[in-house]
Amino acid sequence: MTTAVPNSTATDALIARPIAHRGLHDTIRGTVENTASAVTAAIDHGFGIEVDLQVSADGEAMVHHDHTLGRLTEGDSPLAALTARELARVPFRTTADRMMTLGELLELVAGRSVLIIELKSRFDGDARLAVRCAQVLASYTGPCGIMSFDPAPIRAIRTLAPWLRRGIVAERRFTEAAGPGWTSAGRIHTFALAHLLHARQTRPDFLAYRVGDLPAPAAGLMRAWGRPVLTWTVRTATQRARAARWADQMIFEGFVP
Repeated sequence: MTTAVPNSTATDALIARPIAHRGLHDTIRGTVENTASAVTAAIDHGFGIEVDLQVSADGEAMVHHDHTLGRLTEGDSPLAALTARELARVPFRTTADRMMTLGELLELVAGRSVLIIELKSRFDGDARLAVRCAQVLASYTGPCGIMSFDPAPIRAIRTLAPWLRRGIVAERRFTEAAGPGWTSAGRIHTFALAHLLHARQTRPDFLAYRVGDLPAPAAGLMRAWGRPVLTWTVRTATQRARAARWADQMIFEGFVP
């Protein structure tokens, strides 16, 4: 991958190595996404790590992608309805791992690999996850970037923790990947999200753009500003070639680069 456009040493670290999507997971072999096993596997292979955060009922930052239990775990409750202690007791179906807090994730990684942390959002203005991330990451010295589809938590991070590298996740036509809530915003809002019309407020240090939508005006603009572009989620040889041409690093899954 080309790494010609980092705007700082801190941002350069974000694109130094391919980034394992939700950790280096393989459900068939019992390594489940966003768990300690997947994170450790990515570290062992020398990859960066992308993880997702959800907020618990008591305001804790929990490492999990889905808003609701059930796809990978027992239960069917919204994560936001359960406390961190309750979520830590929820069993996964195919692993002995348990759901981690952000603090536990940082203790595990301990600066050994770059972390790209996506804040999941319902586009409802809830700032608790951004606030908790700023608190927990205040003492973390490892390479790290915070990103979200939703500009609101990134604006909050800019105020609460301006030292953190901020990123925006985007795609040309927003889908379920953005999470619940964005559809109520309307066509004008989604156009603004796809084309980074919020950039004056969020001031992103990097962009993560859907690989199938590259090349894209937003990605070209970020690179013109000297800010790197990540691309997600790279799974095939064709997508890898597209990533190499139009982005500065890939977020991958389903193979080992």
